[in-house]
Amino acid sequence: MLFLLSPAKTLDYASPIPEVPHTLPGFAADSARLIEVLRRYSPQQVSSLMDISDPLAALNVARYQAWSPKFTERNARQAVLAFDGDVYDGLQARRMGAADLEWAQRHLRILSGLYGVLRPLDWMQPYRLEMGTALKVGPAANLYQYWGSRIAEALNEVLAADKTPVVINLASQEYFKAVDRKALKARVIDCVFEEWKSGTWKIVSFTAKKARGLMARHAITRRVETPRKLEAFDLEGWRFDPAASQPERMVFRRRTAS
Repeated sequence: MLFLLSPAKTLDYASPIPEVPHTLPGFAADSARLIEVLRRYSPQQVSSLMDISDPLAALNVARYQAWSPKFTERNARQAVLAFDGDVYDGLQARRMGAADLEWAQRHLRILSGLYGVLRPLDWMQPYRLEMGTALKVGPAANLYQYWGSRIAEALNEVLAADKTPVVINLASQEYFKAVDRKALKARVIDCVFEEWKSGTWKIVSFTAKKARGLMARHAITRRVETPRKLEAFDLEGWRFDPAASQPERMVFRRRTAS
């Protein structure tokens, strides 16, 4: 079973991190090709392309210029320790021991506009490139076309040893759309997190993102390898709701004080 997460816009390359092993991203050559395209863009063009502020555009133009095909301790850190934000606040990878990170390396993947798909311990250089960006690369009109079926094929390689391969989708729609469902040889189960608000169950973006990270943490620390065992997820008040769920859609709910 394989768990999928989205990346985060916020990165942390300043805070101290534990000494852990590293691996290299599998699509580094494809990332380098994207970087070469991005290096042709001015800060103003990047701002328009990605709908971001001028200072943020300038920061990322500098990142593209600094990006190197050679990954080192100076210019990169492990993806699961570099991403920040709501999902990774829930995941809390920096608190994990070596055994947990090793399990995550085998069972968790992070989708990425620049890197395609990352293992938790893959070295990653800082960047900003959301999967939904309409970046033209050769005949590809956007990143979905650029990556094509390669992300699904990479997931298939990981799942090849499983008798009944399952992907637990904890990624956003923007990122999971990059996984070619026709090429993916696995059952897909979406996890949905809803809260009781104004008399109805709603997905609240901030808490749902954190819940995805919490779910991944639960799976890693409990060594969850079947969908049925995910039903026990109960961190921070979340509970599985069988009545609201379907075989391919697991719904978790919680009530919070208004």
